[in-house]
Amino acid sequence: MPTTFNIPCVILCGGRSSRMGEDKSLLPFDHSNSLTQYQYDRLKPYFKELYISSKINKFDFLEDESSLILDEGEIFSPLVALDTIIKKFENQKIFIITVDTPLVSINTINKIINSSNDYDITVAQTERIHNLCGVFSSSIRNSITKMLSDDIHKVGYLLKQNNTNVINLPENGEFINLNDKDEYNKALEIISLSNN
Repeated sequence: MPTTFNIPCVILCGGRSSRMGEDKSLLPFDHSNSLTQYQYDRLKPYFKELYISSKINKFDFLEDESSLILDEGEIFSPLVALDTIIKKFENQKIFIITVDTPLVSINTINKIINSSNDYDITVAQTERIHNLCGVFSSSIRNSITKMLSDDIHKVGYLLKQNNTNVINLPENGEFINLNDKDEYNKALEIISLSNN
């Protein structure tokens, strides 16, 4: 496994967190002050470039604001975030991961990146497809622009419109999404056990 991946990584932190009832990206996690800081610190050693995508700068641990990619527009949509990210990285591939999947292993990320060469998009699948854990090529920019102009915001639709590789991975709990308090507490329990 490489010590560093040669593509940028972007952590998506701009969601509404409606099911959590508070901004999950700012919830404490493991030994970090926030879930965002946890994801940032654990991924930083493996990527030459690491960024955070958000609506606003709400992160007190970020010393350098150049690591921040702020969404354009008022709409809360992962497609708007992807559009802003893709515009920043022309002629590149980017690894995208959501802030609320802190248990996805570096080994799994390595598998996804290594399987992405001949595709516009490469994403993981366990019992379902994880639309926002994968490699996205800037070549999908026109698809995103058209979808936004047609007011289509489903990432699943974007996957169908492009040359997408879906990698089947074992269901081992890595892809638990911290959408509500139960899932958050379960992930805290898992991380606590893995630390012991």
